[in-house]
Parts: sequence; structure tokens; C-alpha cells
Amino acid sequence: MASSTTSVLPTPSTIPQPPPSQTQNLEFLSQEEQDKLKASVFQRLHPRLYLEKYLEEEIRPDGREFGGWRGVFLNVGSISTAEGSALVRMGDTTVVCGVKAEIAEPELDRENEVPNLDLPAMCSPKFKPGPPAEEAQVLSERLNQALLTSNLLPLSSLCIEPGKAVWVLYVDATCINYDGNAFDATLLAMVAALRNTTLPQATYDPETHRTLCSRSKPRVALELTKSVPVAMTFGIFDSYVVFDASSAVNDASIDFTGGDHGEIISVEQLGSMLIEEDVEDQDGEKAKRDVLKECIQAARTRREALEKEVLNGN
Repeated sequence: MASSTTSVLPTPSTIPQPPPSQTQNLEFLSQEEQDKLKASVFQRLHPRLYLEKYLEEEIRPDGREFGGWRGVFLNVGSISTAEGSALVRMGDTTVVCGVKAEIAEPELDRENEVPNLDLPAMCSPKFKPGPPAEEAQVLSERLNQALLTSNLLPLSSLCIEPGKAVWVLYVDATCINYDGNAFDATLLAMVAALRNTTLPQATYDPETHRTLCSRSKPRVALELTKSVPVAMTFGIFDSYVVFDASSAVNDASIDFTGGDHGEIISVEQLGSMLIEEDVEDQDGEKAKRDVLKECIQAARTRREALEKEVLNGN
């Protein structure tokens, strides 16, 4: 269920304040409200400098330490019209996922499991109304690869009659509040929704060439494997390694999708994982440290904690 949460810290004193002429219209607000508004405006105008000021004080804007993970809340079965559903809240990032099923003839060019993520304009000012955002399309493809690579749902388990009828699952997720790191939250929501999914018992009639679903017989859960994929994302900012990076202001990032027994299913890396140290090497240049192994170990520890505290209870 939910782990502990942290409150938002006040703006660091080192963040530059706007001149009085720009704040005279804020006199009707309390001092605390003024500080929050100034911080919000400064963060939007100067996101990198905003983050730097916090990291200089060895803290993150949401109150976490560099190696701190956001609290995770999971609720399943909340959408009664879906075959399975789940809601995941990771910090302030909230994703709801529903699974719908239909029967179709098997085709080589058709996937039996179709994951999709929608990032609507209502979830964050960074997304605009209209066609799906590029980030949503990229994340949908990554989610599809993570589910396929993990073999969470064997395709053979969706077969009703070989060559005649199969189940096709549409795993649709919508982000209703975006505070970064939507991939981790969405994959967790999709996995939980699939674990919550049940299908009616279906039989194929060779005489009529039709598939019939029984309403009287109990529904059947999906035959999922034990290898449950869980994603963990790390960000690199200057010389800092940031766990569960909620900010998009990163010099590099790496995402691990882990399975059972410490298995790494997939790795997505953008940028270099080398960070500068305060010491110099033999050539008089700043030494660099590869943080890849450090992130892998932290990802394995995080996955074990999520499986024990969140997934096993749902």
C-alpha cells in the first residue's frame, strides 16, 4: 500500500527573489502563499537553476534525499466496466489503467496485448490538447517492449481455439496527474491491472464458426508468469545521482526494468553514466566515476521492496 510521504520544503534562501516592483500585486496573499508562488514561477522560468539551488543544500525540491524514492499507493479493481484495472500513485504522479478484451481471429501482424499510455492536457501544463504527445508515443512503445520482453503474459494463454479464435487485450493507461517518471508508474499500473484481470470462459463452435462466452460459469484469471516487470528510473544531474527522478532537468538518465531474482529485463540509457569526482586523476583532470553498478544494485533493492510492500498485497 502507501509508503511514507514527504512534505514540500520552503524555497531555499539562495534562490534569487524578484524585484519588489514585480511582487507588489501579491500583497493580498500571505507570506507563505507568496513564497510558494515565487518558487513556482522561478521553477518554470529557470528549471535548471531552481534544481541546482536545492541540490547545493543536499536536498531535492520535494524534500527527498538523493537516494530517496517516492511513496507508492496501489488500488486495484476500481473500474467496474473493465476486465481488470488499477490505479497507481507515485508521489504526485497518478496513473489509472483499465484492461478491455475482445475476441478476434489470430493474425501474424496483430498483437494480442496492446498497451497504450495517454498523457492528456489535463495532467500537466507541458502537454497540449490534440494528437497524442510524442512522449506518450515513445513511452507506449517502451511499455510494450517491457511487457513482451518479460513474458508476463504468454501468448498461448490467450488462445481459445488454435487458428480460429484468440483473446486480444487492450491495456489502456491514462495519466491524470503528471509529476515526472510516468514510465515507472504506468508499468506498475499495467502489471497490477493484468493481475486483476479476469475473462469469461469461452468456447469455439466448429459448426457455426462462432465463439461463445458463458455468463453462468465463473470468470478465469489470466495465466501470468512469476516474472513481474518493475521499472526504476535514475537521473544524473551534474555530479549527483538522483533516484526516481521526478524532474525532467537531467544530464542523463537510465531506466531498469527488473524481474524476479534480481534479473534485469531491459535497460534504457540516455547520456553518460560517468560523473565527476572532487579529486583529480594523474593527468590533472577531474576523475570520473561510473555509477552504473550503483544504480543496478539500488534498482534490485527497490524492486524487492515494491514487490513485498505493494504488489504482494494486491
